[in-house]
Amino acid sequence: MKNTQGAITHLKNDQKYPANRTELLAECDGLSDFSAEDKQWFTDKLPEGNYESAEAVMKALGLQEA
Repeated sequence: MKNTQGAITHLKNDQKYPANRTELLAECDGLSDFSAEDKQWFTDKLPEGNYESAEAVMKALGLQEA
C-alpha cells in the first residue's frame, strides 16, 4: 500500500460503518485517488468480516497512523 495515509483518512472520514468486506471492497473500487496496485493490496489483505469502525479495518489490515 503506497497511499497508506490516504487509506486511513478515507476509512476514518468517508467510510460508513458498520460495513462488511463486500461493502468495503465496493467502496474502495470506486475511489479514483488510489492506484490499481493499492486497490489490489486492499482486496488481497482485507479478511472476511463485519467492521464496526475504521480502527477495526485498520487493525485487520495492519495499518497504523504515522
